[in-house]
Amino acid sequence: MKIYLLFFVPFFFIHPVFAQKKNEAYQYHLQKASSTLKIDGVLDEKAWLDAETAANFFMVQPVDTSLANVRTEVRMTYDDRNLYLIAVCYQALPGKNVVESLRRDFSFNKNDNFLLFMDPFDDQTNGFTFGANAAGAQWDGLLFEGGSANLSWDNKWTSTVRNDAGKWVFEAAIPFKTIRYKKGITRWGINFSRLDLKANEKSSWAPVPRQFPTASLAYTGTLVWDAPPPSAGVNVSVIPYALGGVTRNYDANRPNEFRGDFGADAKIAVTSSLNLDLTVNPDFSQVEVDRQVTNLDRFELFFPERRQFFLENGDLFTNFGYGTVRPFFSRRIGLGVPIRFGARLSGKLNKDWRIGLLDMQTGKVDESGLPAQNFAVVSLQRRVFARSNIGAIFINKESMNYVPEVGKPSYSAYNRNLGFEYNLASSNNNWTGKALYLKSFSPGKSGDDAVYAGNLLYSDQKWTLGGQMEYVGKSYNAEVGYVPRRGYLRLAPRVGRLFYTKASKTLISHGPSVVNTVFYNSPTSTSPIRPTDNETVLLYTFNFRNRSTFAAWAGHTYVRLLQGFDPTNSGRDTLARGTEHRWNATGFDYISKPQSPFTFAVSTRYGGYYAGGTRLNLITEVGYRFQPYVSLLLSSSYNDIRLPQPWNRTAFWLIGPRVDVTLTNTLFFVAFMQYNDQQKNVNLNTRLQWRYKPASDLYIVYTDNYLPENFSVKNRALVVKLTYWWNL
Repeated sequence: MKIYLLFFVPFFFIHPVFAQKKNEAYQYHLQKASSTLKIDGVLDEKAWLDAETAANFFMVQPVDTSLANVRTEVRMTYDDRNLYLIAVCYQALPGKNVVESLRRDFSFNKNDNFLLFMDPFDDQTNGFTFGANAAGAQWDGLLFEGGSANLSWDNKWTSTVRNDAGKWVFEAAIPFKTIRYKKGITRWGINFSRLDLKANEKSSWAPVPRQFPTASLAYTGTLVWDAPPPSAGVNVSVIPYALGGVTRNYDANRPNEFRGDFGADAKIAVTSSLNLDLTVNPDFSQVEVDRQVTNLDRFELFFPERRQFFLENGDLFTNFGYGTVRPFFSRRIGLGVPIRFGARLSGKLNKDWRIGLLDMQTGKVDESGLPAQNFAVVSLQRRVFARSNIGAIFINKESMNYVPEVGKPSYSAYNRNLGFEYNLASSNNNWTGKALYLKSFSPGKSGDDAVYAGNLLYSDQKWTLGGQMEYVGKSYNAEVGYVPRRGYLRLAPRVGRLFYTKASKTLISHGPSVVNTVFYNSPTSTSPIRPTDNETVLLYTFNFRNRSTFAAWAGHTYVRLLQGFDPTNSGRDTLARGTEHRWNATGFDYISKPQSPFTFAVSTRYGGYYAGGTRLNLITEVGYRFQPYVSLLLSSSYNDIRLPQPWNRTAFWLIGPRVDVTLTNTLFFVAFMQYNDQQKNVNLNTRLQWRYKPASDLYIVYTDNYLPENFSVKNRALVVKLTYWWNL
């Protein structure tokens, strides 16, 4: 226990660095519109001419010591229903704008774009982002943890982009019903971001140090309202859906199965900052399937949540803990079982308190004996100091009226988790960290069922210094969480240094970093604590002015297996438990400049492997765009593993071609195939999406799976789904 307490001691000495908001002096004074506005990308209405102008943007990259060379002017206003924004993005260099496609929620670094970052509570922790690229593709998302963006969130708003000689103009209307805010708060956090790839320049209205993203809410300016924001009024939306489809399982030699279904979601604003989401018989068939990866890991892989119902204020639930120790992982709900209904209440109680309540009910599955289950989560968060917070969470999974059946798998009657965490974030964002405690409750399990964890990180323009500690008890059980490994103590110190160049015309910065990760077994009376994994990686990175990057690395790895493991993960013999393995490896990563229509990335790894073997890994990603309508991408991963008998040589490919066709910014078609040699599967997925009204869509989704040897069909499905967003 002493080591845990010693690790958390530094947290208590960080508070003196907290201060008032860094960019408080940057203020935009918002006035009510003096005329009606038409969202057409033309700045000719009286309301725009009367509005204050935000200009004189600061350069963020390549350097953050001067005003931007590319001029941007922003105006904002509002009426009783909408918040309006118009941004005039002037061009410093001739030539076409750089855009990837018209696909919604585009990749930030591959598009000329303008973005709005908005913090309605001015708490520098949570907010919203809206924007567009230079071709008019929309971007919207939720901001959490001080500036991370969840772009899977989708809501109702309108915008247009107009391209004129020497400039492009973005104009938007954001309904007050779309965002969450507290009535009466007249000072919001706000910032504007501009990326111009032709000029290789990223800029922002309120200055942001170049080591941080422009989404960093610690560096927002202030939006000063001339009067309290208008109430959103009755804010109830119903989103019904109807679908029809057909599936066929060729492996089981079953005939076509036809499906017709309907259901609905509802969004009810309990207050202007607290939202109730309801769902009945939800369907997620339009959600893009996971991108496959080659799995040579000993533990479960993580795939992010993409289902819309779980996303708004999702950080209250799913960001509790760490990436490898999450007590709640929403993808555990509805995994292979139907969700009958659910409710979620989330948002702000006031400037300091946030709350999240979730309750989901799933149906039973007779074939496997899985009972109907209820999932309930309560999360509470309290802001402390400038940007830090204290959180608590309780998770309950309950099997309803469960009686075990002979000859079928058994399931737990319940599983519960209780957790507390302190999230540290200094006012200038240089200091971040977390202290975490979790405890699980399960039938027949007690003792060593807790988690103690913490990390502390300091980062500025030159230095990155930090460390992380995790202790996960061997009996800790989070059935609704993501905890791939148990019974260990993990220590992970890291240090990095960047050197900035002034004389070079091609290089911006370069520098080394070192990360050491050590796992120790959970000690017992017969097994003293000793290392089971130890990996040290030395990395040297080069960042170029054209936004390309190159990094070379070398590492040493030690592994003592705690259970048998097949080093090829292909169903062959396993290495014995307790065997020790050591190896060295090297590699490099290169990402090309995003301005070119032709882009590519290469990642390599070569060196030792388990049992004295070797492993070669080559990963490539090659893209070409016919902007803004067609984007082609070919991803591949090749592994060549050479081991002693009985494995000998194992080689397999993972290849994934993808085609994005964006005919307009409301009509999208995507098709991709994944050939997975390791899993002996070929998957095809196509999706046509027509956004016939804001946030209302028609989807046509086709998927099938093949055997790679002869491309015989394993299964096939076609779904047509219609959704409609109806504001009451």
